[in-house]
Amino acid sequence: LMVMGSSRRRLISLVRGPRVLEVGVGTGQNLPLYAPGILVDGIDLSGRMIARARRRNAAASVTLYEMDAQDMAFPDAIFDTVVSTCVFCSVPDPVRGLREVRRMLRPDGRAVFLEHMRPHGRFLGPLFDRLDPVVSRRGPHINRPTLDNIAAAGLRIEHVEDLTPSFVKII
Repeated sequence: LMVMGSSRRRLISLVRGPRVLEVGVGTGQNLPLYAPGILVDGIDLSGRMIARARRRNAAASVTLYEMDAQDMAFPDAIFDTVVSTCVFCSVPDPVRGLREVRRMLRPDGRAVFLEHMRPHGRFLGPLFDRLDPVVSRRGPHINRPTLDNIAAAGLRIEHVEDLTPSFVKII
């Protein structure tokens, strides 16, 4: 499942600056969407992804780092917004990574996520559970309880916007 441009634009429209951290920047698809004057620190576990992201044009000031989302080398409470797009389905310990997000947010800061997760319902939920062991061998977990993980990390969920019937959301 790939999330298209309009969802990314909607996510980035929720960013408040000036200091922004993008966790799991990947190939940098969000980077051109940030407004001028925003200071973006982007991290990714993959050096190859960081190299591709460096080639993106961006109006914002962008600094990229190869770094693990579960153990980020930033001081506490320095970011106004933390952003992630389809990341916490792949982090080995998502609650640990989300606690890192909480640690680095300023007291009045916000985290915004565009994530897919285990759908509800008698058919789709069990189907995703059955498919996850196969899918996750080559890609992300498709049945993570991401809303529960966000709450378990101590982040307060203010708003959830469904983008598909129950499994892709902006949080």
